[in-house]
Amino acid sequence: MSSDNRSKKILIIEDEKSISDIIKYNLEKEGYEITAAYDGGEGLAKALAGNFDLILLDVMLPVTDGFEVCKRVREKSSVPIIMLTAKEEEVDKVLGLELGADDYITKPFGMRELIARIKANIRRADQLTEEPERPSEVKSFGNLELDLSRYEVKKNGQALDLTLREFELFRYLAEREGRVFSREQLLEEVWGYEYYGDIRTVDVTVRRLREKLEDDPGDPKYILTRRGIGYYCKRPEA
Repeated sequence: MSSDNRSKKILIIEDEKSISDIIKYNLEKEGYEITAAYDGGEGLAKALAGNFDLILLDVMLPVTDGFEVCKRVREKSSVPIIMLTAKEEEVDKVLGLELGADDYITKPFGMRELIARIKANIRRADQLTEEPERPSEVKSFGNLELDLSRYEVKKNGQALDLTLREFELFRYLAEREGRVFSREQLLEEVWGYEYYGDIRTVDVTVRRLREKLEDDPGDPKYILTRRGIGYYCKRPEA
């Protein structure tokens, strides 16, 4: 058990009580304080009323599905959200990330992997909270502007609707312009995963980011792919 986990509160929104109980048991052994909800309505109410450090959110829920819960929570809070899904369809993962989820994990999953992801997401959120407030700092990148203090990107003067993870990924690549990073490196540096994590998470996030940044996502100018290696950022030629 880590003493660092004792004050951390996690909300599990999962309608299969057997799964919820197993997760709860293992996380409590790690020192986390656990609250459980068994449908989307109950989970949403608890999420909005509580002060949690992370939410584990099943996609297929009675009353209100996980996507709607994620959307509603994200309107009020930046708490890390990990989506739990029994589906492999990429559309579900794209939708969850687009609605503001920080990550997803597909059932069945190993408890060690889940715990590693939970720790990484909470650690990342803590780092952002502890960062000293930056003075207004805006960096230009082609026709984009990165406002580092407001976690905002503007395109031709218009603010883009980026999730926090999308902003972090773009900022990381833009500040290291021209350097190529593998998916594994990006999982470690941006998501905080050292040994765990589905590299498709990076691909899905890059795809969503391109759809928002690029004039033609099929022919990207900002975030480019180095085949067989990974991704890098380039300032488009005038």
